[in-house]
Amino acid sequence: MQLDIVVGFFIFGVIAELLRSDMRLPESLYKSCTIFLLLAIGLKGGHALAESDWRDVIGKSALVIAFGAMLPLLAFPILRYIGGLPRIDAASTAAHYGSVSVATYAVAVALAESINLEYEPYLPLFVALLEVPAIFTGILLAKPNFWRDENRGEVLHEIFLNQGVVLLIGGIILGAWAGDRIDRVMPFFGGLFHGILALFLLEMGRQAATRLEAIKRYGLFLTSFGVFMPLVGASLAWALAQFMNLSAGGAFLLMVLGSSASYIAVPAAMRSALPKADAGLSITASLAITFPFNVLVAIPVYLALAMGDIL
Repeated sequence: MQLDIVVGFFIFGVIAELLRSDMRLPESLYKSCTIFLLLAIGLKGGHALAESDWRDVIGKSALVIAFGAMLPLLAFPILRYIGGLPRIDAASTAAHYGSVSVATYAVAVALAESINLEYEPYLPLFVALLEVPAIFTGILLAKPNFWRDENRGEVLHEIFLNQGVVLLIGGIILGAWAGDRIDRVMPFFGGLFHGILALFLLEMGRQAATRLEAIKRYGLFLTSFGVFMPLVGASLAWALAQFMNLSAGGAFLLMVLGSSASYIAVPAAMRSALPKADAGLSITASLAITFPFNVLVAIPVYLALAMGDIL
């Protein structure tokens, strides 16, 4: 399967950085692209979600929340006892691998839409739901007495009201409420989706390339973990998708969610909850190893598996 054109922009960003070009997106434009993608995913999902059976959605959402809380419990012992990381670093990194990467999900959505692959309308809701439980699990793994901390209010605010959660949930609510009125804004949020995603991935490629030296510093274990853990998450997500009787498109996107790792929402929460954790370690694993692996290698494999071209 050929790589989608938006993935080409990611490769372009990597190459430009390796050639030491001064090309980079202005910080304000990068943040604007992030906001756009979160709202676009939420609006489209909310509009379709309005016609869904909420009883079915609630039951499956509970399973997805449990799934998100379970992934750090699997990642933590690998990082702690095989990788030999300090408890706080193992817990912080594990939390990144239970949460999600909206950019990875956006790439998968772009690929699904390019081949007209349909999926359940509540998948964007799962993106928002998976932001939270892994953060809680990671914090409790590092600090079992978290609820006694003086800064717990600040941490809880960061967990539940971070930009990703607010924009996704807000977009979903607006999309469900708007009905046919959503057509007034979809020429912008729908028509420009692939172009904005391409710009975002251009900068993501550049940022990933800046951490190549960090990969060398953290060693072979982190590289191996950054590839192995996504495969574990995707495998479990595929099994969960079969249990929930999702379509091929739904199974594909759930695998992508299970495979991805956060590099925006979780780092912000960890800075508040676990300020002594090595943030560079987690970001290097999620952004410089797992994100490129998913975008360049794993996503096409997950699609083939979900569509029955493998097995």
